[in-house]
Amino acid sequence: MFSTSLVILTISLYMAFLFAVAQLVEKRPGGRSVFTPYIYALALTVYFTSWGFYGNVGFAASSGLIYLGTEIGSVAAVLFWWYTIRRMVRIKETYHITNIADFISARYNRSQAVAALVALIALLGIPPYIALQLKSIVSTISIILPVSQEDWAGSGLMVMLAMVVFTVLFGARRLDPTERHPGVTLVLALQGLVKIVAILAIGIFVTYGQYEGFGDIFNRIDAAGLERLKSASTSQGAVAAEWVTLIVLGMVAVQCLPRQFHLLVVENSHERDILKAIVIFVAYNVLFDLFVIPIAGAGLLQGLPLAQADEFVLRLPYNAGEDWLTLLVFVGGFSAATGMIIISTMTLSTMATNHLLLPVIESIEALNFLRHHLLQLRWLMIVLIILFSYAFAWSFSGSYMLAAMGTFSFVAVVQFAPAMFGGMIWRGANRIGAVAGLGAGLLVWLYTLVLPAFIRQGWIETTMLDAGPWQVAWLHPEALFGVSTLSPLSHSMFWSLVLNIVCLIIGSWLYSPSKEERTNLVEFLRTLSSGSHVHKGRPTGLEAYIPFQPKYKEAVRLLSRYLPEQHAVREVVQIAELLRTSDKDSITIIELVEFHRMLEMTLSGSIGAASAHRVIETGIGYSEREKRDLQAIYSHIAMELGGPLPIEEPQQRPAQTDDRYSFVNELQQTIERQQQELDDQKSQLERLKQRLEHSDEELFEQRLLVQRLTQELKTLHGLNDGDK
Repeated sequence: MFSTSLVILTISLYMAFLFAVAQLVEKRPGGRSVFTPYIYALALTVYFTSWGFYGNVGFAASSGLIYLGTEIGSVAAVLFWWYTIRRMVRIKETYHITNIADFISARYNRSQAVAALVALIALLGIPPYIALQLKSIVSTISIILPVSQEDWAGSGLMVMLAMVVFTVLFGARRLDPTERHPGVTLVLALQGLVKIVAILAIGIFVTYGQYEGFGDIFNRIDAAGLERLKSASTSQGAVAAEWVTLIVLGMVAVQCLPRQFHLLVVENSHERDILKAIVIFVAYNVLFDLFVIPIAGAGLLQGLPLAQADEFVLRLPYNAGEDWLTLLVFVGGFSAATGMIIISTMTLSTMATNHLLLPVIESIEALNFLRHHLLQLRWLMIVLIILFSYAFAWSFSGSYMLAAMGTFSFVAVVQFAPAMFGGMIWRGANRIGAVAGLGAGLLVWLYTLVLPAFIRQGWIETTMLDAGPWQVAWLHPEALFGVSTLSPLSHSMFWSLVLNIVCLIIGSWLYSPSKEERTNLVEFLRTLSSGSHVHKGRPTGLEAYIPFQPKYKEAVRLLSRYLPEQHAVREVVQIAELLRTSDKDSITIIELVEFHRMLEMTLSGSIGAASAHRVIETGIGYSEREKRDLQAIYSHIAMELGGPLPIEEPQQRPAQTDDRYSFVNELQQTIERQQQELDDQKSQLERLKQRLEHSDEELFEQRLLVQRLTQELKTLHGLNDGDK
């Protein structure tokens, strides 16, 4: 048994080392190095949390090989990263994406409603997973310290406060979350190395130290009647449903968990890094799971109770008196938990502030002053998220195994998949469909998985789980529409995903998107396929008649509503330098459009793309001459492309069409229409070619027939001549 001072000193020195590394990396000049792809790839192993480090052994001890379901799913998704994540990185570069809520909303015309729903689902679904990490830390501390049970009021409170401090210091010191965090990324990479070293060390110790290798331990498992450890079936017998559920959860979670999306997409500095990440992640996954069954079998063979299976990884070296190995395993598990807490809380606080708090602040005039305190609001959200997770873990600490708590959150994250991947594939998906799908998935998840958990915990007094609400059996939360053969996890994932997809399709069919949304779709899909990036400056050739200083001051005033004034001035100056307008008295209309577009991109880094788009639309205006020039530019380009010219003069256009990007929107619609016409012509040409080929084949067959008949006729003539 370790002394309290030793454990505290070990944790303190370890975290101090990580913080020093992060500080050193953050202060040195930026830029890529030969190690950047490997750091990026190892940082992605934050996916392997205490669920994998401790919980997989517990899952295997009770259910056998089915724990591999999520691992198979994650590896299957990783193998396609070059086709999926690479395109997401392109969208991030173009739209200045800050998080997964921004990414999904960017597909649907930067809809604030879509972004808010995604943020809400994440805010409801991820804290139980954070609670899982806190529980694992407190549980392992109770094993190696002289305490009889989990000390939530003592060590648990200290861990919670430490996570708040380190999350703020590591990931919330700046307002713009789209700036890559090389310090945080390196810390997560180092923690990934510690995790894999610890898990391999305990695996080798158990398999080759306590036993004579894999063959010996598997023979002992068979002899002890523990064949279930090597079985692919479940105690419920619903083998196929359980496997499919876990595989789908793994496929979605490895790229849709907010922390995974942030590291995969936002922290990516070059597309090529994805290739190395695929190889390293798959290899890491294989090594991480290599000794799960031997460790689970060793724990049961040595008489440890099944109820402690989640703790076998730590209890085996501890019971064997291997102090340094025990300490290494504890630090590995601590790394698995803290890495997830830091990056998850950081991303959640950003989404909650940008997409839930900021719209409220903007809509209530009395709260407008809070726009100057967005960074402090993020800190507050970090405190609230970790505090809620701490309370959740304390309340449910005796009710759930680690793996069950992990899948609880994974089902919530699955709700992102239809709107996210469906939007990337299906051109017909639109904003109303996405809102309907996300809303339906959220409600079904709450009703079929969260509500029964609260009922069993005793927080809600009801007989709903006995006969269904109002005695309606087909509305039973765990047997919806009469489906009662699935486990609660499979049941919830199935119905939430099905209704999510159905509502996405129906909502998209019933709603006709606006011209602006259709234009945004064209730009989004073009970016996915072409990899276009944000341009820094463009020649225009138009008359420079617009005074730049008023536009400059207007931009500073707008940014100062959300950023400190000095920071706002610095950002506007940087934009002007990139556009080469800083030394100009007057600028062209295209330079002005580009200036405002880059202003929106900068603002989106602080308040999110959806909120920034709305703020720019309402806070920036164009003069009548500027509007006329924009219309003239569109008319000229449309004429060159052979598209229709605008019928109405600018002053005759309705007020609701007064959009600073209207000429771009109409131009893109013209291009889209002409592309469709070209596709139709190509299809018609292809049909004509097929008809010509068919005619050639018929002509060829007719020639063969004529030749055959001619030959037969000659033969008959020869026979007649012979008879004569």
